[in-house]
Amino acid sequence: MYNELKEIADSSGLIAFGVGYIDDLRSHFDALPLDQTEGLLYGISIGARVSASVLKSCIIGPTRHYLHHYKMLNLLLDQTALKISLAIQDRGYNALPIPASQIVDWEKQTAHLSHKMIALRAGIGWIGRNNLLVNPVVGSKIRIATVLTDMPLQTDKPLERDCGTCKRCIEICPVSAIKESQMEWNKAACLAKLKYFAKEHNVGQYICGLCVKVCRPM
Repeated sequence: MYNELKEIADSSGLIAFGVGYIDDLRSHFDALPLDQTEGLLYGISIGARVSASVLKSCIIGPTRHYLHHYKMLNLLLDQTALKISLAIQDRGYNALPIPASQIVDWEKQTAHLSHKMIALRAGIGWIGRNNLLVNPVVGSKIRIATVLTDMPLQTDKPLERDCGTCKRCIEICPVSAIKESQMEWNKAACLAKLKYFAKEHNVGQYICGLCVKVCRPM
């Protein structure tokens, strides 16, 4: 079924598909009760490419054009996750699609689970200095979603890579929230700027796009 599910992602125009074993991560899914994910040992991670041309409009922050593109990618991911879930259920297994971008705790800015952690297990990328997923082909120009399932699937290996000497995201960050080490990323400073952008740039959502725009794997 791995190839069949991957074909659903491919035919939807997605650029990334991977599977990881995630049973040990279930206790970290703060917004999902343990009994809801019981037996769902595998995480399917899917990714859609963000348009570099759309991102060019983000000079000092997000634009309405980028906001629309961002929403459409999330919609595509959610629709594809649903298709994958239905295919799994048709085979008699359980599937739990997780929305690509649905905040359940606004103060902490957290979702049902960390899509990035699933994507790491699924070999789709690594966590960059900007605290975003970095894909070896498109960098951080990727939006991701997740499907949890009890269908036994072959798993992918995590990538043993990092950002190397690249520091483009450090140089472009308007609040210097990004540091040499990903562990030093200043979430508070980043979030404060996102709140500012949401209001002052009339986008109404916590997005930026600047570090995403310049991210190019070396």
